[in-house]
Amino acid sequence: MIDVHAHTVLPGVMGCAGRHGPELGIGPEGRPRFRAGNYVLDGVDYTGTPFMDPDARLRLNDHLGIELQVLSPNPITYFHHIESDVAAEYCEWHNKELAKVVGGHPDRFRGFAQLPMQDIDASIAELHRATTDLGLLGAYIGTDFGIDFDDERLDPLWAAAVELDVPIFIHPAPWGIDGPLRDERIRKYDLDLSLGFLFEETLAVACLIYGGVLDRHQDLDICVSHGGGASAYMLGRLEHQGRTRPWAREHPVDFAGAMRRLWFDNHVHDDDSLALLERKVGRDRLVLGTNLAGWDAPTEPEQIPFVDEYDSNARRLLRLDR
Repeated sequence: MIDVHAHTVLPGVMGCAGRHGPELGIGPEGRPRFRAGNYVLDGVDYTGTPFMDPDARLRLNDHLGIELQVLSPNPITYFHHIESDVAAEYCEWHNKELAKVVGGHPDRFRGFAQLPMQDIDASIAELHRATTDLGLLGAYIGTDFGIDFDDERLDPLWAAAVELDVPIFIHPAPWGIDGPLRDERIRKYDLDLSLGFLFEETLAVACLIYGGVLDRHQDLDICVSHGGGASAYMLGRLEHQGRTRPWAREHPVDFAGAMRRLWFDNHVHDDDSLALLERKVGRDRLVLGTNLAGWDAPTEPEQIPFVDEYDSNARRLLRLDR
C-alpha cells in the first residue's frame, strides 16, 4: 500500500528558521510545547512519536499495512509568510534532512520537498535541487503565500515541474499559523482543520481551472489533499458558473473536464463522499492518503476498497517506475 499524504517533523531543522523556530521545548507551566513563529501547540511533544521517529513510524506503517510512504512537510512549518531569504534557507535544511530520513529507509520512505513560495525564483531553484540532487519526488506547498494559483507569476514554477517531470501536492495550513487569520470564527471547535482546509482546497481547484493553469501546462500533475475539499460536491455550480458568468461567456470553462486532469487523495472520512468524488473525476485520479501521523490518521488497519488501483495510480503520479 502506497501512502502519498503523510507529514513529518524533522529534529534537524529545529531553529533553522531563526526567530521563527521551529522549536520543541517546555512552556512556562512545565508542559511540552511545539512553536512555529507565534503559533504554539501546547502540550505537544513529538519526540519518540511517528511524527519524528522513523522507527516508530515504520512500526505503525507495518501495523497499518503501508509498504511505501511519501513524507511531506508539516503544514504548521511551511513558513510561507516569513522573510524570503530565511524561508529559502529553511527549505534547504528541511529538504536535506528529509532526504537523510528517506535515505535511511529507501524501500519504505520517499519524500516531497518544501518550497519557499514567497519567492518563486527561489522555489524553482529549490525544486531543481531537491529533486535532482536529493532525489525527492516533487514538492508539497500550501495554499496561502501571497499569490493566487491562477496568477501567471507562478507559470515558471509549473513549467519547471513539467520540465523536471515531477508532481506538485497542494495542502493547506491552518489559518493564522502561516498567514492571516481570515475569520476568528474558524478557530471554534478546531474548524480551521476541516472547514478552513475545505475552503482553501476548493478555492485552489477553482483558481487552477478557471485561471487556465492546466491549459497552459498540459503535462502538469497537481494533487490536492482531502479529496479537493468541496470541489466534487460543488461541481455542478462550478461548471454552471464557468459557462454563464459574464467573465466566462466568451471563453466558457469545461470545469468537469478540467477536474478530471487533477489528482486527489482519498482522505475524506466518508464512503459516500469518496464515492461522489470517484463519480466526478474517476477512480484513476485518486491516490491513498492517511495524514499519518496527524490527528485524523488511522491507528488500526482498515479495509480499503480498490487499494490496488490507488497504488497503481500513485506509481503513475510519483513516477516510481521510471
